[in-house]
Amino acid sequence: MTKKRIAVIGGGVSGLSSIKCCLEEGLEPVCFERTADIGGLWRFQENAEEGRASIYKSVIINTSKEMMCFSDYPIPDHYPNFMHNAQVLEYFRMYAKEFDLLKYIRFKTTVCTVKKRPDFSTSGQWEVVTESEGKKETDVFDGVMVCTGHHTNAYLPLESFPGIEKFKGQYFHSRHYKNPEGFAGKRVIIIGIGNSGVDLAVEISHTAKQVFLSTRRGTWLLNRVGDNGYPFDGLLSNRLKHFMSKICGQSLANMYLERRMNQRFDHEMFGLKPKHRAKNIALTE
Repeated sequence: MTKKRIAVIGGGVSGLSSIKCCLEEGLEPVCFERTADIGGLWRFQENAEEGRASIYKSVIINTSKEMMCFSDYPIPDHYPNFMHNAQVLEYFRMYAKEFDLLKYIRFKTTVCTVKKRPDFSTSGQWEVVTESEGKKETDVFDGVMVCTGHHTNAYLPLESFPGIEKFKGQYFHSRHYKNPEGFAGKRVIIIGIGNSGVDLAVEISHTAKQVFLSTRRGTWLLNRVGDNGYPFDGLLSNRLKHFMSKICGQSLANMYLERRMNQRFDHEMFGLKPKHRAKNIALTE
């Protein structure tokens, strides 16, 4: 019986794991990666590349290695609990090598279009047009897995800032931030209190004259390290905590978590207490 062919779009972490899953299920994966290397978001470049997510030089992942590793390929013991982006990328390279995934990837190949074939209702097949070195190619696949991530395009709503066209200073999205060197002696405002906003505020504060962090609402802040030096996500996401939250309900679980976070600093005193409860948060530094 002929193996079903699957197109995997993107050679980042999702693309690599999708290739491996296809192989385990007896499928024939063909991965298309528009750049010359794997890694996607986690491959740092000095300049933001069009069509690819971009990170700054100092990025450290906010998920512990114990919680983020592949179940069948643990991260080496000597790696830190929270890894620098270069170590994250190296781990993905080791994963690709261990399971011999690179031979299924067509590098420097852009997917132009994906559409259903005329007989899709009976065949379930897709027509995929790709381009490599100026040459287009059309191929047919039994399935398509889109692994392109969701941090590629910057959202910069300048219409929300009346007078921005008269502003004489520099402004840009965090996608284009790489290091704090250009902010020495300057007054800087960072808009947004998500992971990137908090990261940049801390980093830039070491060189800038003054840094403001602007947010339209409060947020619950979790530090990476919990009791006794254990990663907080590991302490928070264990069977006992899950069992207790089922027994006690969301209200008591929220009270417990909020009390723990307020022991670090009083969110209300600093004007950071949000209207939403703690169980709605995303991990941040």
